[in-house]
Amino acid sequence: MPHVTTNDGYRLHYEERGQGEPLVLVHGWSQSAAMFMHQLNGLSDRYHVIALDLRGHGESDKPAHGYRISRLAKDLYDALDELQLSDVNLLGWSMGCSVAWCYLDLFGPARLARLILVDEPAWVMHTPDQSADEIANTGAILDAAGLVGLYNALRSDTVATVSGFVGGMVTPDMPADLREWVIAENLKLPAEYAARLLLNHGSLDWRDVIPRISLPTLVIGGKHSHVNPQSQIWIHEQIPDSRLEIFEEGGSHFMFLEAPDRFNAVVDAFLQGR
Repeated sequence: MPHVTTNDGYRLHYEERGQGEPLVLVHGWSQSAAMFMHQLNGLSDRYHVIALDLRGHGESDKPAHGYRISRLAKDLYDALDELQLSDVNLLGWSMGCSVAWCYLDLFGPARLARLILVDEPAWVMHTPDQSADEIANTGAILDAAGLVGLYNALRSDTVATVSGFVGGMVTPDMPADLREWVIAENLKLPAEYAARLLLNHGSLDWRDVIPRISLPTLVIGGKHSHVNPQSQIWIHEQIPDSRLEIFEEGGSHFMFLEAPDRFNAVVDAFLQGR
């Protein structure tokens, strides 16, 4: 399997298809590069599509350390560097957006040309001092106690917790076999590492990074996602000249799996400047 090696010596698996300008896909928490099968196949006639398995996820190495967003951002930097990619169109989905935001915070727009942000809150956790409007704008899903509770549940009852978590992120129309496959992909990240990463990921507030994004940006949300669509509108409003697309039909957190043709068309139109 193709792989790149991080600066601390671990192999990250990736899938690639096609030629042309690079489109790099970064998955969410406890997901995998395989989730992007429809983009690897459906966009590779126009782009060099690369889907990366983050540290611990999918088919990548699973070291006992590094399960924090800053390390994943450095891993992404190492991957782009080893593959000698420049003018990259970077697509982050869910936690992949946090990895992209951290990358920009640490390295600026190095090697990047355009940014696609898919269905991620600016801050997963909310605090007691936030108003209802602030919570809607950040897209916060959990309070601190809820985040810790999910951390503990992942460590004590992993399969049931992951199954319930995934079930809340897809539409009832997703075929049962596809849902079971998604759950199986999630379980490739060992429970202890998944819990550690979730705790780090959920506590990070990106609201001071997002307004400083200067790359051409497309923001994608889902009307039926567990991520409040208002949060995607807020992100769009913070980034000058960005575009916004809110999916209705197939508009779950997994809209690229549930409505792949439309998703690919939206991404292609943005990259082509249409």
